[in-house]
Amino acid sequence: MGNLVIIGIVAVLVGMAVRSIVKAKKQGVKCIGCPSSGACHCDCGKEK
Repeated sequence: MGNLVIIGIVAVLVGMAVRSIVKAKKQGVKCIGCPSSGACHCDCGKEK
């Protein structure tokens, strides 16, 4: 029973993280991890 509770909590956390990423990408954020996400002028993660 305890394992099911832990699996449920982990599944909810992963779902929330995926939802946050999808929402940010729909808003046009280039670098989700950047503190200035969307306002920076760098090519975050792009090879030059």
